[in-house]
Amino acid sequence: MATSQSPLHLTGDPNADALLSSNANALLIGMVLDQQVPMEKAFAGPAVIAERMGGTFDVAAIAAMGEDDFTALCAERPAIHRFPGSMSKRVQAVCRVLVEEYDGDAANLWERAGTGHELKQALAALPGLGDQKASIFTALLGKQRDVQPAGWREAAGAYGEEGVFRSVADVVDSESLDKVRQTKRAVKAEARKAAAEK
Repeated sequence: MATSQSPLHLTGDPNADALLSSNANALLIGMVLDQQVPMEKAFAGPAVIAERMGGTFDVAAIAAMGEDDFTALCAERPAIHRFPGSMSKRVQAVCRVLVEEYDGDAANLWERAGTGHELKQALAALPGLGDQKASIFTALLGKQRDVQPAGWREAAGAYGEEGVFRSVADVVDSESLDKVRQTKRAVKAEARKAAAEK
């Protein structure tokens, strides 16, 4: 589970970022939580869960918890997500897959992938991840975690391109975060404009 790459800077919280940098499971669960909340809150979620479970982010323990107990832990204020009920179920489902299929270590998922396409497929098959998140996470692994199976940029699509600021994969500091936010705002504005013209 340990990684030796450069530290990640995704949450603005040194402790939360340290967990993401050193723990593949925490990084993956951050991606699971990354929807309908600010990126920093989503990726800080694993550190909050770890703190409430005694200081360790343990996917086997999460997988083994009663569903109601884990939902209550996630809903405790401040909740890990604006939808703690549905997201706690998703987190727990992914943890169960990690335990059952990857020996409790998300790094095994990417280490087993021979190509970028296989990596993206394996990610997309996880509960609640889907195609877009799998593309973004493939890009994040390639750009910031040195997970670069053949064809990873192609598998990540536009998120894999160099020199762009499209997603969490491109966030390395506050300046790049601002650029990603600008890109997302521009995309949303373009989508609204296109919808209005129909």
